[in-house]
Amino acid sequence: MMTEWFECKVAYDKTMEDGLIKKVKETYLVDALSFTEAEKRFLEEIQPFMSGEFMVTDIKRAKVAELFESNDGNDDRWFKAKVAYITIDEKTGGEKRTNQNILVQASDLRVAVKNLDKNMAGTLGDYLIVSISETPIMDIFRYVPQENNESKNK
Repeated sequence: MMTEWFECKVAYDKTMEDGLIKKVKETYLVDALSFTEAEKRFLEEIQPFMSGEFMVTDIKRAKVAELFESNDGNDDRWFKAKVAYITIDEKTGGEKRTNQNILVQASDLRVAVKNLDKNMAGTLGDYLIVSISETPIMDIFRYVPQENNESKNK
């Protein structure tokens, strides 16, 4: 099954390091099958971290073909890379490009390019990095299937 990603935004009052309270909006990425499931799962994930009132302000489909996570603890940002896969059109003999968006976890732009190249190393076709930019995404929430409780209840 193909992963469907939803970009969810939340607004809340955050206590800053200097003690002041500031209204902030944060963006998260949620793996879900529908908008309804995305909102439900998003709320389940963020509620333990929220004290006080908060509001989900936006949910939209994210056009993400792949997601490359990093095991490096310093890689705390998400970058969107627009990658063009290059193929040769057999009829015309011309070059054809197919663009896809890939999210890459990294600490800065240079590391994002390195992580992208490392993850693309096994790609059979040619590709070209069209652009890379930092996203406002704070974290991602993948779908994790719950254990089957039916066998325990028998």
